[in-house]
Amino acid sequence: MRKISYCFLFLLVFLGCGDESSNQDETVKDDIIVETGPEKEIVWEKDGKEMVLIPAGSFEMGDHFSEGEEDELPVHKVTLDAFYMDTHEVTVGQFKQFVNQTGYDYDHMWDDVAKYSPGDDYPMIYVNWNDATAYAEWAGKRLPTEAEWEYAARGGLVGQRYVWGDDEKLARDYANYEWVEGKDKWELCSPVGSFKPNGYGLYDMAGNVLEWCADRYDGNYYTNSPANNPQGREDSIYKYRVLRGGSWLALTNSLRVAYRPIDNPNSRYIYYGFRCVSGSN
Repeated sequence: MRKISYCFLFLLVFLGCGDESSNQDETVKDDIIVETGPEKEIVWEKDGKEMVLIPAGSFEMGDHFSEGEEDELPVHKVTLDAFYMDTHEVTVGQFKQFVNQTGYDYDHMWDDVAKYSPGDDYPMIYVNWNDATAYAEWAGKRLPTEAEWEYAARGGLVGQRYVWGDDEKLARDYANYEWVEGKDKWELCSPVGSFKPNGYGLYDMAGNVLEWCADRYDGNYYTNSPANNPQGREDSIYKYRVLRGGSWLALTNSLRVAYRPIDNPNSRYIYYGFRCVSGSN
């Protein structure tokens, strides 16, 4: 299975001149190979999900406005390798496909899922960290680290509060969150991709459902985390895992890109979902 596609353009140029009577063979042959690099958008073969390339780079991770909890500080520089991320949250239909193909023991009532995500194009909810990890492994992907998630959510913006910038008035253009107003027509979950994408072409990085990350939570991790590709501390005294992104029930403060709530990896809830990544981490 081809997981990451590369395009190679091979241009073979033959330039020939002269004739047989001249007894001169002046054929010139140039082989030119141009590597264009990884594709910016791909479709993952296993689960059919669209993915976008998040370029390698550095950013300042954490709460730039000191508006959140202490565990969102200090702001610190992180450098990441490139990776691919699902354009949308994993949907109900895609999770059903995983369960049907693997026989995975998903022991929650599908009727409960349908109350809040009433269609195959809605985000899968009532999933715990173990469910999300199992899906990712089946698809040949993984959950994003906290650093990858925040870097991708920022979409190339520097030091901004939300995925779209700092202007809270634009929230309804980008996020499904508390109540119904403006472009937000949904009291509960909305179909994935119903709002504007961020700068990297990712949808619903604010609102709709909270998304599980791979990291095991450590409240002091930002004070001494690795500068390159941090992956959380598996020897943390905490059993919790981190979620990101806010939800359809969230206030605007919870839509901040630095917001990092936590929960037990066995917890399922009406606004817990996920998306996957693939890369070198």
